[in-house]
Amino acid sequence: MSGIDILGCSAGAITSLTFLPQVIKTPKEKSAKDISLMMFLIAAINEVMWILYGALLDNRVIILTNAIVLSMSFIMIYFKLSYR
Repeated sequence: MSGIDILGCSAGAITSLTFLPQVIKTPKEKSAKDISLMMFLIAAINEVMWILYGALLDNRVIILTNAIVLSMSFIMIYFKLSYR
């Protein structure tokens, strides 16, 4: 594995953790009052586009990391709609 691959995998791993603190915090507090639904909708659209881009490049790191963030975006959208 080259240094570039290590950098890409490391950046992908950190990117995958972006929404994790919020995904953990929201159900604990049972509140999504201060969460922006629009931000997570935009993030979900962005992640779908990144997954498509990764698929076109046949880049598993891009696909996997963005699929993880997409799933967390969907979870946050669900929380926002559920905790109204």
